[in-house]
Amino acid sequence: MRALRAGLAALLIAALPCGAQAAPKPALKPAAARSEGFSAFVEALRPDAAARGVSRDTFDAAFRGIPGPDPDVLARIGRQGEFARPVWDYLVGAVSASRIARGRARGAPLARVLDAIEAKTGVPRSVILALWGVESDFGASGGSLSTIRSLATLAQAGHRGPLFRDELLAALVILERGDIAPDKMKGSWAGAMGQVQFLPSVYLAHAVDQDGDGRRDIWTSDADALGSIAAYMQALGWNPAYSWGYEVRLPEGFDLTRYKGQLGDFSARGVRRADGGALPAAGEASLFLPGGIGGPVFLVTGNFEVIRGYNTSDSYALAIGHLSDRLAGGPALSAPWPSAAARLDKAGLQALQAGLARENLYAGEADGRAGPKLREAVRRYQIREGLVADGYATPALLARLSGRP
Repeated sequence: MRALRAGLAALLIAALPCGAQAAPKPALKPAAARSEGFSAFVEALRPDAAARGVSRDTFDAAFRGIPGPDPDVLARIGRQGEFARPVWDYLVGAVSASRIARGRARGAPLARVLDAIEAKTGVPRSVILALWGVESDFGASGGSLSTIRSLATLAQAGHRGPLFRDELLAALVILERGDIAPDKMKGSWAGAMGQVQFLPSVYLAHAVDQDGDGRRDIWTSDADALGSIAAYMQALGWNPAYSWGYEVRLPEGFDLTRYKGQLGDFSARGVRRADGGALPAAGEASLFLPGGIGGPVFLVTGNFEVIRGYNTSDSYALAIGHLSDRLAGGPALSAPWPSAAARLDKAGLQALQAGLARENLYAGEADGRAGPKLREAVRRYQIREGLVADGYATPALLARLSGRP
């Protein structure tokens, strides 16, 4: 599935939104029990749906024709490509030449709409287009599964406790408001909807009627989709004074233990943008080395974290940032990525997390994901041991932590 969109970050990946660690996952109910209990589960929703203003007619129409839980949805749990692949593999697909070309072609006739959205929200059009592109290939593939059935399947199975039950009730509220018909409410296997892949709760809070037709249509209206993306990014805290970040080059002997500070201070310490541009004089930033000291190096601002509010994956946020730069005419990354031999697989990352936890450097689930918490723990270990503090998890680092030669 594409990035677990617009709040799936907070909800599905780390239960985790837009990075807390995931709580222990409740065991899924057996398939036979799910099938037998589906009708009873749906009926049990009626009082809560009614309490939210959902009429009996809307409720019945929502579930009409749904035969039971969707087994394909349950089979998808746990498959999250932006976490399973190294960042450079993810970027190959997310920031391809064809996607850049499609983004520019789709954006050109929408220039006036994007002008109005950017003026209202402060979110750059290139960022809006990048999110649109990664979420639904610029509106071409917003998902084909029934949102009601997907959410009911996950909720009745007990996945993530009450989360999907709440999202299902929110979806029923959307139907009650008349923004979309039940048979047109389509999305991904995890209930993320339409061109922007919003969960229903995010839709209710942030979707907008950009085209002024009286409906917030993130399924078929390009204008509503783009306006809703920007409104959500604005609500998450996008700062129009800064970019998401910059690829940079570090001077020889740069002190990586001082990896946070003002952009102007990084300039004073010899950090330069890879494209030759000037860094802003003010604004907080931090170094991000997703491939270690030998790969591309980035200075990321608070807007990088705003993008992670849409999806907590570092790979996703970097892809959005870099794609937005390319859509705006920026260059490809200048530094090469490391070889496959220089990275840990999921089992290795889990072992590293466990080892760092024993050293009281990591407090979280050993989930095998190289996110910000693990990166900070690795960096603290590297600083303690007098190593290059790039925050990058390698086989050599795991071997050292484990006491192996």
